[in-house]
Amino acid sequence: MAGGGRLRPLSIIRRFPRRGRGLWFGIAIEIVALLLAVTTRWRLSGLGHLPRQGGVLVASNHVSFADPPLVTLFCLAAGRVPRFFAKAGLWKVPLIRSVMASGRHIRVHRGRTSVLDAYRNGVAAVQAGECVAVFPEGTFTERADGWPMRGKTGLARMALTTGAPVVPLVCWGTRRLLPPGAWVPRVIPRPTIHLAAGPPVELSDLAGERPTASQLREATERIMAAIIALLAQVRDQDPPPELLQA
Repeated sequence: MAGGGRLRPLSIIRRFPRRGRGLWFGIAIEIVALLLAVTTRWRLSGLGHLPRQGGVLVASNHVSFADPPLVTLFCLAAGRVPRFFAKAGLWKVPLIRSVMASGRHIRVHRGRTSVLDAYRNGVAAVQAGECVAVFPEGTFTERADGWPMRGKTGLARMALTTGAPVVPLVCWGTRRLLPPGAWVPRVIPRPTIHLAAGPPVELSDLAGERPTASQLREATERIMAAIIALLAQVRDQDPPPELLQA
């Protein structure tokens, strides 16, 4: 499980942790995981980098709206149930509201006060030993080539103030599954999804209760550099179509 290569999705799903998922989030996981198991191929590597216990932050690149469910599957395959920051509007949608609430995901309203509340809730989750998944870019990349944009400092602040490890993770292939602007997944030909994690980013020299702006920028740059290095490795294994045609 900790290594790379093609893994049987159904055998992975059977090993998912059941405790701590909540009723509706747990049901959603089973449905989405089974659908992805029959419509996509998975290549998972670096599962062992995600600690099985204790507060941890997972920092992922973001190329598609399909990323959150795939990041969820990766974390579950590593034995952790992830919590996400999500727009408050999702709590207004029937059924999705139940999924978000039961999964104890972190609601983010617009406005500075709400963002601060969401940050505090994220810190509290990490301090309570939770696995919190974050897309440090704040949205999926606007770059046509799929490379990450500049990261925001919220994740770095959480990491430096809590001392929790930050595990870099990359998603690749999700844009083929659900391209930006598309609402229906493209499963023909059957896409291969790559999910690869690396060792925690070294931030111990920057940690503290009140990190400075320069420390936050440095931590953010280290996190994004780790994500980009992982992504470069994955893209070498599975180049995007435009590179194959060059």
